Amino acid sequence: MTPLIERLAAADFEQYRPQLIRLLLDAVTQGASVGFLADLDEVEAGSYFDQVLQGLRDGSQLIWIAQDRGQLLGSVQLGLCQKRNGLNRGEVQKLLVHSSARRRGIARALMLRLEGEAAELKRGLLYLDTEAGSDAEPFYQALGYTGIGGLPDYACGPDGTYRANAIYYKTLSRPQP
Repeated sequence: MTPLIERLAAADFEQYRPQLIRLLLDAVTQGASVGFLADLDEVEAGSYFDQVLQGLRDGSQLIWIAQDRGQLLGSVQLGLCQKRNGLNRGEVQKLLVHSSARRRGIARALMLRLEGEAAELKRGLLYLDTEAGSDAEPFYQALGYTGIGGLPDYACGPDGTYRANAIYYKTLSRPQP
């Protein structure tokens, strides 16, 4: 299976909203520490995606989806710094793969597409944070991201327990003066 990876435009977002909500609910149910507690419901997830849509509209956010035959399998977002002194950087956010589709290269395909388009947009420095000690750390390391530390008790996981994060970056290209 080779999923179709595409970047969503704001105009196309609504048709994928229900599947994006289900994807986020699945991730949190499976224990992903992606900014929500275990009691996340469709209303709260929908409110979050209202914010994503606003970011798509104002140019501060990009989102890619992976799908196969109309079934949404994963997504990843890139927050674009809007400050003039930081137009070279972007924050990788909410890399999600549905629990039924994991270990098939979908996360890697999403990240490679994000990185390629980020480079085209001259966003040569990408950064992210993930839960310290999670399976995500070796994944990001294998993609060439460098760990630079983390913060203790950074955020609650879905179970409400505070956990440390791990901060990573990757340089795609050097900005030209």
